[in-house]
Amino acid sequence: MSQITTHVLDTARGLPAKGIHITLGQQVDEQWITLGSGTTNEDGRLPNLCPEITLPAGTYRMHFETAAYLKIHNGEVFYPYADVTFRIGDDGQHYHIPLLLSPYGYSTYRGS
Repeated sequence: MSQITTHVLDTARGLPAKGIHITLGQQVDEQWITLGSGTTNEDGRLPNLCPEITLPAGTYRMHFETAAYLKIHNGEVFYPYADVTFRIGDDGQHYHIPLLLSPYGYSTYRGS
């Protein structure tokens, strides 16, 4: 399993959000290096988002491209994307970063 995982849930529809493209990046010297990307599956998850290695401590970002999904399911797009920036330690722990999405808001937290 990837050290960093995610799960996108559409709280307005009460369903997993299928079809959201996600890019995971690592900040290195003020630049963002892409580590992995893909699109959420039927369960709103993206297996194997990043390489199965122990990532170094640092700052990471998940970029959720929400526009296409919101346009299909809501018609309007208020938040065309959501960037979630977070820090990880050098302890090799698993980090689960869920996104709870609705037409006019989103939230996140560190999951398990």
